[in-house]
Amino acid sequence: MQLDQLLANAAQQQEISIPESWGQGRALFGGLVAGLMVAHAEQLVNDTTKVLRSAFVSFIGPVAPGTAHLNAQVLRTGKSVTSIQVQLLQEGQVQSVLVASFGAGRESMIDLPGSHDAPVFKAPEQCQPLPFIPGMTPEFFQHFDAMWAEGQMPFTGSKQPDFGGWMRLKPTEQVAKINLPHLFVLGDMWPPSVLPMYNRVAPASSLSWNLELIQLPAQASGDSWWQYQVNTEFAGDGYAYTQAKIWDAQGKLVALSRQTVTVFI
Repeated sequence: MQLDQLLANAAQQQEISIPESWGQGRALFGGLVAGLMVAHAEQLVNDTTKVLRSAFVSFIGPVAPGTAHLNAQVLRTGKSVTSIQVQLLQEGQVQSVLVASFGAGRESMIDLPGSHDAPVFKAPEQCQPLPFIPGMTPEFFQHFDAMWAEGQMPFTGSKQPDFGGWMRLKPTEQVAKINLPHLFVLGDMWPPSVLPMYNRVAPASSLSWNLELIQLPAQASGDSWWQYQVNTEFAGDGYAYTQAKIWDAQGKLVALSRQTVTVFI
């Protein structure tokens, strides 16, 4: 099943089926889980002036391939902001929760664009690809192209964490246009920022994820490239706290991403 069909099913239905090709070890890829919940939440906004401003995702338990149930609730609808909660359940257990805030724009005397210039990476075709290797890389990676632009690869024993690169959905996914749920799928595709420091394969997974949308380009084709750069703010006690930025191919800041990651060795 193509990605767009999965997202369309999640938008329209409460019961959905998720294929194994989106797996990540014993669980499904968290970016897809978040994208499915966002697709479901969007249908409850009922106001075209309100766009996503911030979304928090808690990955409570491993989501398995197969059937899942989406349970949504509008927490509050105000003049400017609508807040929606979506739970993803399997066998009656809540496995993931999304709380998303959709807000309308309004006039303000405060306008601080900040300094968020895109990094100067080589063109995608000049960067080192991070390929999908069956049995070695997660199953979900077959749906993406990733080009490593800075920092060390995972499990290379680097003295420093963090990296950056280009990402896109594979053209074979046949996505015509990048919409909000696609951005969540893309934004979680990179490995945790501390994995380059390991000198052998080590498990790690996202515990929580907060994505703040600056502005999604109105016209972004499904095979567009996006820039990604992540920094580790702190790591210890088996957890890492990271912050990342996503830019479009023209260098315009699209989203800010924060994650708490569990590492197991």
